[in-house]
Amino acid sequence: MCLPATLLAQAPANSGASMADQATASPLPLDQLVTKTVHEAWVASGRNEDKFLAMVQQLMELSASKRGITLPETEEAGTKAGNWIKKEARKDPDQLLYVVVDHSVRYVGRKQAAAATPPAPPSK
Repeated sequence: MCLPATLLAQAPANSGASMADQATASPLPLDQLVTKTVHEAWVASGRNEDKFLAMVQQLMELSASKRGITLPETEEAGTKAGNWIKKEARKDPDQLLYVVVDHSVRYVGRKQAAAATPPAPPSK
């Protein structure tokens, strides 16, 4: 799955990850993260931007996967998604972070054409 290049770094792999990667890994499992408000997620990150971004990345991957959306790997898309998340999160820090992230995925992403287009019938 592709993520906006400037918004998020590559997801750290749990096995064999370096100490630096582990320090920026999301501090919450996905099943707990989806129920956190923006403010709760920020506090759970230890008020650390890198860890908060790791949380956002987890949620973006979930949202894009569930919606069949591919996120473009461009600076423009990353900036657009990041700005959307910041703006919406600041409006209401008591809303679910997943809702904000899901909206940004729909805002910058595009549906995967192969999943949306049925195969053409055979010609006679």
